Amino acid sequence: MFGRFIGGHHGPTHHRHERAHHGGGLFDEGGRGRGGREGGRGPRMFEQGSLRLVILHLLQDKPRHGYEVIKAIEVLVGGDYSPSPGVIYPTLTLLEELGYAAVEAENGGKKLYRVTAEGVDFLDQNKEALDVVLQRLEIKQRASGTDAPELRRAIQNFKMALHTRLGKGELDQQQLHAIIDIIDRAAVAIERA
Repeated sequence: MFGRFIGGHHGPTHHRHERAHHGGGLFDEGGRGRGGREGGRGPRMFEQGSLRLVILHLLQDKPRHGYEVIKAIEVLVGGDYSPSPGVIYPTLTLLEELGYAAVEAENGGKKLYRVTAEGVDFLDQNKEALDVVLQRLEIKQRASGTDAPELRRAIQNFKMALHTRLGKGELDQQQLHAIIDIIDRAAVAIERA
């Protein structure tokens, strides 16, 4: 699906840019969720190369700075995840080197990137793959309750309470069963709501 772009041949003008995972396409290579796991790698948000497609898609929408790309991806994912600058900026640089993006303007070290005609062509060739990624993002966005900040807050409170309680030390069997029962009752109540 991503053969031409990932580990594949980029054409005679771009073969020098082939490299192993320069900025990649994996969110778990440096992005973190809002709860931020220190130094840990979260679950894989995208398959390799998908991040490149999403960034090009966003640049096709309008020219953006790296920070704007990060914020736009946060919105696409539903606010529960933020890719790190250490993933986004190298990927933007790679897209520029490949000729899929170009710097439209630079002000004070901030680069404004836009998609190129070659980038649009690449998106067209990978439309099916991009559609799959965007559909998955839409599902994640709906699941995260993007339009209901109260729900996001409640979910975060639940996670924090559970994390805090488990961090206090080992649970005996009675405590463990009590917590499991609370979670199970909450799950049933949510399903029936």
